[in-house]
This record gives sequence, structure tokens and C-alpha cells, in this order.
Amino acid sequence: MDKLFGTDGIRGVANAGLGIDLALRVGQASAVVLSQGKEKKPVIAIGKDTRISCDMLESALIAGMCSMGADVMVLGVVPTPAVAFITATTVADAGIVISASHNPYEYNGIKIFNSDGFKLSDELESEIEEIIFSGNSFKLKTGGEIGKVIRKNKDLVEKYIDHLERCADGEIAGHRVLIDCANGAAARTASSLFSRFNIDLEIMKDHPNGQNINSSCGSTHIDVLSNYVVTGKYDIGIAFDGDADRCIIVDEKGNVIDGDKIMGVCGLAMKKAGKLNKSTIVATVMSNLGFHNYARDNGIELVCTSVGDRNVLEKMLECGYNLGGEQSGHLIFLDESTTGDGQLAAIKFLSVLSATGKSVSELVKEFVQYPQVLMGVSLKSTGSDKEFIMTSGKLSAAIKSEESRLNGNGRILVRPSGTEALIRVMVEAANSEIADSIAINLTNIIKSL
Repeated sequence: MDKLFGTDGIRGVANAGLGIDLALRVGQASAVVLSQGKEKKPVIAIGKDTRISCDMLESALIAGMCSMGADVMVLGVVPTPAVAFITATTVADAGIVISASHNPYEYNGIKIFNSDGFKLSDELESEIEEIIFSGNSFKLKTGGEIGKVIRKNKDLVEKYIDHLERCADGEIAGHRVLIDCANGAAARTASSLFSRFNIDLEIMKDHPNGQNINSSCGSTHIDVLSNYVVTGKYDIGIAFDGDADRCIIVDEKGNVIDGDKIMGVCGLAMKKAGKLNKSTIVATVMSNLGFHNYARDNGIELVCTSVGDRNVLEKMLECGYNLGGEQSGHLIFLDESTTGDGQLAAIKFLSVLSATGKSVSELVKEFVQYPQVLMGVSLKSTGSDKEFIMTSGKLSAAIKSEESRLNGNGRILVRPSGTEALIRVMVEAANSEIADSIAINLTNIIKSL
């Protein structure tokens, strides 16, 4: 069977892979699956980021859900974690987010949360896919069974902001803070949230126009924020991505504090406060070897999963851990959130910063990262090309040969992207020259296949 859902929902170029016909059927199939076993009409919350295609896809999804008898709670532009929170704390049976996260504006996506605010299970996603690909016509509801749209939900977003404010561990005060909203969903919430703390706050990239989301801004273009922080003499810079489920930080010197370092700092503070379950943090295979060393030196166990915050969350729920995330900035504080939340991560880091009285650079100075090189090789398709390359004997031999150059002091990871037509190459080594050389050699091998 064809596959719609990747590691982070459905993703594609709007109207060139992800169009209104598909969105309509996703809405209909979702309503069917999510209404199973329920006597009342299902209620589905829906939010979106700021992409120009969001209104179009939202309309199609709403039409599909209402046509199958679901009531739709329209939240407008909100961060992805806000939809998860609202779904879990209201009568909603599910939540849908229209967003392609950190991708350029041409892309869009559909993520679905269950009634508890967790991403939909693989089994339910497969049910939705099966219905969509069956090609069967839907038995549409008529009369009073047709779903309705509920639009008066501004207070629900305020309750989400109130919740994040309460997640601060002690007083947040005394810092000059610059926040980059990526011209995305955080533009709706960041000012209201962070202005509640006793800080000197400025916000940038908070004027979305439908096409400037993630464009030379946000967590995937951190150099822009770094420059502003240094020239403006800020104490800290904070960048979100398009749907604000990621957070990357910049110290006062313009150095990047990625998800590994944020988890390390917050995890150590939680451990000292007796709040880090089982003294363990869940990360992924992409986490830097420096994180492993930092965790070991501070008596923290680091458990690593495959790439994807879904995999991190599954391990956390399975084993009872309460902190996990990815180097890319998806950070899950499970005691306060069911999914990655960039604004929550920022609040947690600012709490530690305020409590210690240190500068950001001082706070992370014990965290020594290995040079890490990331490269990607574009493919023509997301399916067969990936499988052919990843099973290639030529590539396996090349990886083994390059690993011998590391002498056990580094590592190589070659993996297919879960959301794009890419093969990703990651190399860590004792110095950047070796890492660069190995990464280039392996990408050239992949291109030759």
C-alpha cells in the first residue's frame, strides 16, 4: 500500500502532492476513523501556521470532516503544541495541524493528534491511509448529522499561554532577550507569553505574509539571529521554527545552543531538583558525542532512539522518562506537554539561566561538542531511490572504509529523510577537516549510485 504519513505526518508541496482533493479525503477519512465507537459527533480541533496554502487546505479539511458528521473547532494560526494542549484539555476527540514545520513556504503538511494530545498512532494512521487509498466513495451525512464549525476559541489559546507561563521554574528576570518567530505561528503567541516575565524583550520576524515563513529566519537560519544578538548586545537569542515546536538558542557571543545543549542544561537542573525521572534523558542517534560525554560526567543516562520526535516520545512513554528530544530543537518536557514545544523549552532554559545567575556561554561551557558535519543528497523520489541507496553494497563498503579513518573517535550516520526526498549524511570526528572529508566522500558515493 502507498504511504501518506511520514515521521511527522503528511508532508508535500501544496497543490503539487498535497492539494485540496487529498486534504478533503484526509478530513473525511479522519472523521470516520476518529468517530469509531462514539455515540456523539466527534469534535476535532484544527490549527495552522502562516503559509499561504494553509487557508486553502484548512477549508478542504473542514469540509471533509463536516461532511462526515464531525464538528470542527477552528483555532486559526497557533503553534503545533497549542493544538495538542487544547485537544487534551477540552472536549476535542482529536486535533489537526496544517503545517510543514521548518520547511519553506511552498510545502505544507497535516499532523493529527489523538484526544490525549499525542500524535496519532501508526495503527490509526494506517486506517486513515487505507480508507483514502481504497478509492471508495464516502457515505456523506445529511440533515442534522452534518458537522458544524465552531470559531469562538480565542480564550483557548490564552489558556495555552497561561499554562506555559506557569511552567517557569521560579522567576525569569533580568535578561535582554531577542526572539525570532520565523514569521510563523509563534508570531501569534510569543509576545503575549514572554512579555509576562521581567525581561527586556524584543521580538523579530513576527510579520508573516504567507510566503516569508522560515525565510532567512527562525531555527533553520540561526546565523541571522546570531548576528542580531551580537550587534544588539543581547544576553540571549531564541529562535523558533514555522510551527514553534522547535527551539534553538544563541548565547551572548552569537554561538548556537542546539537541542542537545538545551536538554543537557535543563536535564541537569531537573536532576539536581530531583525532577529528572530515572536520571535519564532520551535523545536520538543524531545527538552529538559531546552530549554523551556531558551526560556521563553528570551522572545522567542518555538513551538514544531513531531520528524523529515520535520515536523519542514512544521511548519516554514506554519507560517512564520525562525529558527527551532532538538536536534539531524538538524538546519534550513530558510533565508539562505531550509533544515538542519550542516556547516551553525556551521558558525552561530561561528558568535555569535566571536561577544560576550565569551568562548563557557560562551555563554551557562544560558541554564540549565534537565537530559535526551534516550533508544531504537530493533524490528524484522518496521511495524506491532511498531503498536502493540504503541497501547498496558499494555504500556499505564506503562507510566501513571511512569509519576506519576515525579510529574509534567519532562516528558516521547515513539515513533517509523521513519527510523529504533526501539521503542525509552525518559525520562526527576529532577535527572538522576529517569530518568534512568523510562527508564529502560519502555524498559523492551516494550521488554516483
